Amino acid sequence: MKPRQAEVALAMQPPGGRAAPAAGPEERPRDYVLWSLFNVLLGHGLAYLGCLCFPALLFSIKARDCKVLGDLEGARRHAARAKAWNITCTLLMVLTVVIVIIMVIVVALQRTTT
Repeated sequence: MKPRQAEVALAMQPPGGRAAPAAGPEERPRDYVLWSLFNVLLGHGLAYLGCLCFPALLFSIKARDCKVLGDLEGARRHAARAKAWNITCTLLMVLTVVIVIIMVIVVALQRTTT
């Protein structure tokens, strides 16, 4: 009877000695807390849109908590919701600023023509 050769697995590392960062599903999800906080503070100062941006901050905090606890799937889910709310709030604030600028220009033009 022939003896079996033991299988040996060696981890391949780059020449620098450090392992390459894992790409793909094992990446740690972003939590968008700073973007959410910025939207809440700026939105509150700008036409009180901060209350519409508050759910984004809540989902961002939940994503960070899940990430700290190691629940990466929950963190991804909450981060996706926070990102969607942040995009919506940012678009609403930009739209509000554009509308205000247009209204100021229209009023200024009406005053100069009369």
